Amino acid sequence: MPRATILNVIRQTKIITTLGPATERSGELERVILSGANAVRLNFSHGTHQEHKQHILNVRELAEKYGIVVGVIADLQGPKIRIASFKEGKISLKEGQNFILDAQMDSQAGTPEAVGIDYKELPQDVHEGDTLLLDDGEVELTVLKVEGEKIHCRVDYGDSLSNHKGINRKGGGLSARALTDKDRDDLAFAVTMNVDYFALSFPRDKEDILEAKALIKKHGGHAGVIAKIERVEALKNIEEIIAVSDAIMVARGDLAVEIGDAQVPLAQKEIIERCRKANKPVITATQMMESMIHNMVPTRAEVSDVANAVFDNTDAVMLSAESAAGDHPHVVVEAMARTCIAAEKPSPYLHAFNLYEKELETTGEAIARASMYTANHLKVKAIICLTESGATPLLMSRIHTQIPIYGLSRSLETLGLMSIYKGVQPVLFDVTQYSYDDVNKAVVSKLLAMKKLDPNDRVILTKGDYMGVGGGTNMMKILVVGQVV
Repeated sequence: MPRATILNVIRQTKIITTLGPATERSGELERVILSGANAVRLNFSHGTHQEHKQHILNVRELAEKYGIVVGVIADLQGPKIRIASFKEGKISLKEGQNFILDAQMDSQAGTPEAVGIDYKELPQDVHEGDTLLLDDGEVELTVLKVEGEKIHCRVDYGDSLSNHKGINRKGGGLSARALTDKDRDDLAFAVTMNVDYFALSFPRDKEDILEAKALIKKHGGHAGVIAKIERVEALKNIEEIIAVSDAIMVARGDLAVEIGDAQVPLAQKEIIERCRKANKPVITATQMMESMIHNMVPTRAEVSDVANAVFDNTDAVMLSAESAAGDHPHVVVEAMARTCIAAEKPSPYLHAFNLYEKELETTGEAIARASMYTANHLKVKAIICLTESGATPLLMSRIHTQIPIYGLSRSLETLGLMSIYKGVQPVLFDVTQYSYDDVNKAVVSKLLAMKKLDPNDRVILTKGDYMGVGGGTNMMKILVVGQVV
């Protein structure tokens, strides 16, 4: 049994784990979930639909077994801006040599002098003097000239290159739209599996997000859309992207290649603060505990990286290769959970954006803010929110607290959305099964049975006048558990 399980430890910052070959090992997925995974990510750059289906079924079976909610995120691949393949699988490069990216070259015919490219529009997107970064910046090329479908380059640095490595243009500017034909096919499939979120790779502007939302609706889905911020264009259009997205991911890998690694920490902080001001969940991702792909303990720098994301009030931190292909995924989740819990402890040196000073816009926001202010200034054990859409728990999660927020809903879609909200524990509860007079007793009885409350605990309960109607939260009550049951 893991040292710190999701079943008995209150942790506000959510952990998202990427599934892959490592989590397919016997019992490993169960250990990952018990170690603290709140949501899983399916990387549609790899695997078949049948493999992803089995992952989802396995996750849901375990979630049902332990009576918890584990969100499912389908991460769409996005445009393949990559080189093709080499005859020998890999080549050696020398600084200063000429090298050609050829859009017309056979995809399997790459040599030490030239290689094909999957993204055929690249010759139209680049110009003399541009810098191209391959393999996450391990290889740098300067464009000397463009002749038809051939991009003539000089190798600035990098000593080897293998098949299908990614291509970035330093400073951005590639014209590829976010959704490809493969993404549309993957989206249609994932809708049938009722995933909770789609992560959209390489969006440029709000139109990419709106296109994804329209496709989800067309196929009868209700999943939220997470915009992955990994292009210069996305940073330029960050306000409009946040406005139309359901959540944001700071995807630091490709973003670092496009804007320079030294610029990423500031961009991360700015994105997180913008999201919190806009009441949108935000995920921090990429290489958070990369050394633990093989190591049993994280580096001190990795611990600081995760902790700083928590200090910034990120809703969730994400594991990629560490959990998908690592030697011991559940050990990585344990390490991340311990780091989050330690970083969440109150400190007089940490000061977050004060949402109490923000202008109120809705009744729900007024109730949410009043509840959180009261909870933070009165001895309260928990905040209980009856919700149809998840809107009120989301608003509550924007305000820093050490007190758990329980989002009770009958909607599986809403429970899945809440799986990544900071500090919100989703709980399945059908409010329509009770009369208005009996619902308070039913709510506290449910949490007592889950061993989340004790009879002497004081709690805050929010709800609306009409049970089972969305958007109607207009009431906050302070209750003592033993006096209700």
